[in-house]
Amino acid sequence: MRRVVCPGSFDPITNGHLDIIGRSARLYDEVTVAVLINVEKSSLFTVDERIEILQTVTKEFANVKVRKFHGLLVDFCKQNDIPAIVKGIRVVSDFDYELQMAQLNYRLSGVETLFMPTNPEYSFLSSSRVKEIARYGGDVSGLVPDLVHKLLIERLRG
Repeated sequence: MRRVVCPGSFDPITNGHLDIIGRSARLYDEVTVAVLINVEKSSLFTVDERIEILQTVTKEFANVKVRKFHGLLVDFCKQNDIPAIVKGIRVVSDFDYELQMAQLNYRLSGVETLFMPTNPEYSFLSSSRVKEIARYGGDVSGLVPDLVHKLLIERLRG
């Protein structure tokens, strides 16, 4: 069985994330979406909320499962017998950062990292930008799944 992990904080998941997950699901037998637990970072949605959201918006992909993790991603990969990481790349600066992480992860564990160029439609998109736009009343529909759009409005605008 070919397994891969798509890691991230997903606070919140965007259509760009969903595109990478869906494309990975077509290429691999099993895709694990790994939600990072980072207690040092203030998040809009709790880890459990993000997991529930991800499970809902990825339910069309029968081979996608959602898990949480803390610590090193490569340790999570080893514990779950996942030999590869898929990372979406939007711009050159993403590649610069992710290449260094990929090389370090390989050195630590032998886990491979595969880079998937983002759909150009989403090359400008990030969770932090979505939150900022939504916080100031901007329209983020079309940038996030409908469920996330609804939850953002509820959370940020009351």
